[in-house]
Order: sequence, then C-alpha cells, then structure tokens
Amino acid sequence: MIRNQNQIEQQQPKIGLALGAGGARGLAHIGILQVLEEHNIPVHCIAGSSIGALVGSFYAVGHSPQQMRKFLSLFPQKYWLDYTVPKMGFIAGDKVKEIVRMLTKNKRIEELDKPLAIVATHLHKGERTVFRQGSIAEAVRASVSIPGIFEPAVIDGELYVDGGVVDRVPVSVLKEMKADLIVAVDVSYVGETNHQIKSIFDVIAQTIDIMEREILKYRMFDVDVLIRPQVNAYSTTMFYRGEEIIQEGVRSAEQAMPRIQESIRKWRESNTHV
Repeated sequence: MIRNQNQIEQQQPKIGLALGAGGARGLAHIGILQVLEEHNIPVHCIAGSSIGALVGSFYAVGHSPQQMRKFLSLFPQKYWLDYTVPKMGFIAGDKVKEIVRMLTKNKRIEELDKPLAIVATHLHKGERTVFRQGSIAEAVRASVSIPGIFEPAVIDGELYVDGGVVDRVPVSVLKEMKADLIVAVDVSYVGETNHQIKSIFDVIAQTIDIMEREILKYRMFDVDVLIRPQVNAYSTTMFYRGEEIIQEGVRSAEQAMPRIQESIRKWRESNTHV
C-alpha cells in the first residue's frame, strides 16, 4: 500500500551543513542559519573549516543565530586578537581559544547533541585532520589558524593550521557523517575581488584565498545545494562590517530556499516505499 501524503511529509532526511572558510566573510553563515531556522529546516550535523568551524561550533552548542549576532557587539575584533612578536605568526591565538572555550561552555565535541566535525590542517603531514572529539576550543583554535597570521595551534605536540588550506568547504566530511542531503556554504570571493588590499594581513589572506579557491573547484560534486553569498566587497579582516555580511547570508539563503525545499521533497519521494 502506498503511503499517504502526510506520511511522506513526515519523513525527514538527515541534513548536513558544510560551513566554509573565509575569515570575516564567514559571518554570512550566521544569516544562513537564521533563514534555515525561519523555514523550519533542521540541521542534523555540521562540518566546518576555519570561520565555518567557529560558527558551526557555536550553533552545535546551542547558541541561536540571534545570540551569535550579540557576540559580535559584546566581543568586537580587538578582543579576539593578541598580537605577538612574529615568529610563526603575528597573532598568538590564546584569546581566540579562551573566548571560544567560554562561549562553548568548555565542552568537548563528543558531548554535543548535534554531531560536529572541525577541520584543520596537520602542518608536518600536510594532511587534513578532522576533529570529532576533544576540546572544541582547541579544535577551533587550530581550524582558524591562517598561516602567517596566526601562530600554528599545538595539540598533543602536533602543529595545526587553518582547515581551509586543504578543505575549504568540508563536504566529504558530511558524507562520512552519513548525511542524506548536503547544503554547502562557500564564502570565498567569486571572480575578481572588489575590496582594497591594504595590509600584510590582507596580502596573506588573499593569497591563501586564491589557492584554496582553485582546490575547491574539484570538491563540490557531492553537494545537493551550494550557497554562495555575494561577499566580494569584504576582505577576510572586515569583522567590523559583520551585520552587512550577515545580511548577505540572509539574502543568499532566501534565494536558495526553493532549491533546499525541492531537494527535501525529492529525497522524500525517493525514500517512500510501496
């Protein structure tokens, strides 16, 4: 007997959200999460690189998009950065780790109700490392460590840098987490950037952006819905324009919503048995 329409609509795919690297542009992830909630689209598991790991960890812990917006005003950029005498980076990274530790309630990844994967790059091996257990704060600190800007993170004696170096939008990780549908968010710029490059931080970040963008071209085949907020006007360091960037996330998610809903509908139909 064929299931009725109500039974079909009650079926729910496991939706995975891949949140990509991109510095301040990744604040668009907050706007995307806001729209998903407004449309009652659940997120069952999250994989994040760099800023995507930061936003994803806050959401997995239970912070709402509205609360994350408040964090921007409570903890402006200066509170996150502890400049140091350059050796392996300009920023020590201790402040980032402590703020993340506080805002994630000193939790471990495996303690979360919502499965979370945080991607970093093992510096000596040159390989992707996916943290599925351990301190959230330490894993996020590793994942956001842009080479040349942040000192590498040290975990169990090993050095780690930004997850985006090897996996800018960690789609394949969600496959490993058994997601039925994957929504990926790429906050790299598309085409020529239209923001000014003014500092050594901009030069380093822009160079890494270019390299990561080339790698990304070959990693997006298994995505059901790809969202690309229009963030070309913002550099990776423009956290002071956070509200504008969040609004770009809102706009892009609203535009993508019909595709997300259609993907869910098709999954339900293909998984309805007679």
